[in-house]
Amino acid sequence: MSPDSPGEVVVGQAAVDQLLDVLDLRQLDEMTFRGMSPPVGPQRVYGGQVAGQALVAAGRTVDPARFVHSLHGYFVRPGDPAEPIEYQVEKIRDGRSFSVRRSVALQHGKPIFFMSASFHHEEEGLDHHAPAPVDVPAPEALPTMADRLARYPERLGIWAMIPRPIDVRYVGEPGWVRPGDRPADPHQRVWMRIDGKLPDDPLLHACALTYASDLTLLDSVLSVHGEVWGPGGLVGASLDHALWFHRRFRADEWFLYDCWSPSASGGRGLATGRMFTVDGRQIASAVQEGLLRRVGA
Repeated sequence: MSPDSPGEVVVGQAAVDQLLDVLDLRQLDEMTFRGMSPPVGPQRVYGGQVAGQALVAAGRTVDPARFVHSLHGYFVRPGDPAEPIEYQVEKIRDGRSFSVRRSVALQHGKPIFFMSASFHHEEEGLDHHAPAPVDVPAPEALPTMADRLARYPERLGIWAMIPRPIDVRYVGEPGWVRPGDRPADPHQRVWMRIDGKLPDDPLLHACALTYASDLTLLDSVLSVHGEVWGPGGLVGASLDHALWFHRRFRADEWFLYDCWSPSASGGRGLATGRMFTVDGRQIASAVQEGLLRRVGA
């Protein structure tokens, strides 16, 4: 069975159009929005989806001239993909240079995620960043997701059917290979891009990057130990997520997501990552803590 055979999985622009539908929230009133989940997906709402939708809701209440520069969110309950998600936005402050919003995602009247986001009218100032990793293969030189998935048909599950709006190219072994097939590596590096064309709206590109930022970050904790997800490995859940946007970018162009884990203990792991464009500009930084529990074979 090929993961990309017709009728089984949606890829390319068709998948990107579905992602755009997911991010296109319905506005109920000035500060309330409603979002839906994809018709095919995992049993819990994907964390990057709810964070991306929460940012859409917050961003729609802010002057478009102000660009989001940071967000900090907490996942407090698993989301039900069969139910709509309501996003309630609170206007914390509109100053001369910054706007701050609080966005709460609710299902059945209870919060499943809440986030604070800050938007800034960009100014001139100091400019520097740490260099990008060297000797990393170009994305075109790496196997596609379909190539990698074809080697592990027994571990596909729902991932053989859900749309793939993001082209993900792993530099090393991903966390869903068989136990024993993954060498320990202090870094997990992947090239990513939205696998189609996005509109020019900068907020939409920030929301798409937020969606992508949750895909592989926590896996860097497992990578340190050569561990894998699923039977014979671990299961995990995102607890919180923080993202800083440093420079303008397009999420439909390649960026390198360089992730590593500074600490893991007590059933939790901390992961951090940096995102670089092909020409080496650092566009964003991410930090996440997740719950990690071992499961049997």
